[in-house]
Amino acid sequence: MFEHITASEVAGYGVGTLLLCATISAPKIDAFISSSQRSTLGMCKRCGDLRMIACSSCNGFGLVKDGGPFNFITPVSDRYQSFGSKSKLRSIGCTKCKAKGCFDCPECSKLTQD
Repeated sequence: MFEHITASEVAGYGVGTLLLCATISAPKIDAFISSSQRSTLGMCKRCGDLRMIACSSCNGFGLVKDGGPFNFITPVSDRYQSFGSKSKLRSIGCTKCKAKGCFDCPECSKLTQD
């Protein structure tokens, strides 16, 4: 099966695999490093003393697209009809954060209650 594969191709697959793994793990590594930097500076580990955390549903915007996570699956004709005019997609207020886009930091609110 692999008798015609060259050393350059094997190296290319190896480098591609490493790049894919680095891309997938980058957000977790960034979160770990920023959390350790915040604790070193004496700041809150979750919010960095902003006292607010962005909503995970709407990413801090307060709005979500009507139709849920699968609203990108639309027929091609609908896309062509809305190309020259306004889009038919509506944005509705996020129900998780009540359209505010953020929550109070739970770590900071523990400190203020004590």
